[in-house]
This record gives sequence, C-alpha cells and structure tokens, in this order.
Amino acid sequence: MVAVTVTRRPPRLGVALVALSAAVGAAALGLASPAAGGLGAAGVAFVAVGTLVGSRRTLGTGAATLVAGVLLAGVLAAAGPGPLLVGGLAAALSWDLGEHALGLGEQLGRETDATRNVATHAAGSVAVGAVAAAVSFGVYSAAAGGQPVVALVFLLVGAIALVSAVR
Repeated sequence: MVAVTVTRRPPRLGVALVALSAAVGAAALGLASPAAGGLGAAGVAFVAVGTLVGSRRTLGTGAATLVAGVLLAGVLAAAGPGPLLVGGLAAALSWDLGEHALGLGEQLGRETDATRNVATHAAGSVAVGAVAAAVSFGVYSAAAGGQPVVALVFLLVGAIALVSAVR
C-alpha cells in the first residue's frame, strides 16, 4: 500500500494571484501618496505570507492594511478616484482570492491541479469588482459637483462591501 501525503497549503497559482493583486493596489496607492504606498507594501507582505503559510488571520491583516492605505490616500492625501478605486478593488480581490486559495489548500492540498478553479474564481471576482468600481466611478462622476473626497472614500468602502457580499 502506498501512502499519499497531502500538503494542506494553497495552490501556488492562488498565492501568486493574491500577491499580484495586492501589489497592483499598493502601486496605485503609492502613486497617490508615498505613505499610503508604504502601508500598501506592508499589506502586500501580509497577504502574500498569510496565503503562502495558510493563515487566515495574517491574510485578513494584510487586506485590512491595504484598506487602511486606501483610506490614508483618500483622506490625508486627497487622492483622486482612480488610485482609490484600484487600491480598494485590489484589497477586496486579494482577500477574496486568498480566502479561496486557503479553502482549496485545506480541502485538496497543494499537489492537486486547481489551475482551472483558481483562474475561474479570479476571473469572476475581477469581473464583479470591475463592475462595482465602474458603478462607483459613475456615481462619483455624476456627483462630482462639489462633493468632498471623503464621500468617495465612503462610496469605495460600500463598493468593497458589495464585492465581499457577492462572494
């Protein structure tokens, strides 16, 4: 009888997509504010390590750090809607993709070929997030006649909640 060992870690593609998503968000935040970019970089490290080692707590800390970077860029640096939407979408995506990868790792292990599953989930999440960001930007553009940037930040938080709820 042959013993089969299953490594209960997320698939490598899942880890890579989480890190890529968070890095895009951190880069967008860095364009708006160096301080927000630094916070975003810390978020990238947390989500990447959390996903790699299978820690939901570390993953959540990283996603929350990315959201804090978005808030910092919006409130203190008065960043425009572009970096805030990209940063918020990246925070939501990195958390969602990380949770999915962790679930796959727990259920199937790292040795299982889950490429199609990870890619399909990522495509769906990006599509939902892009629609939420487009709607958020449309509302911002329609109400841009004198609304403060803080209103956009709260709208962005609502869009992130929508993406998380659709998950």
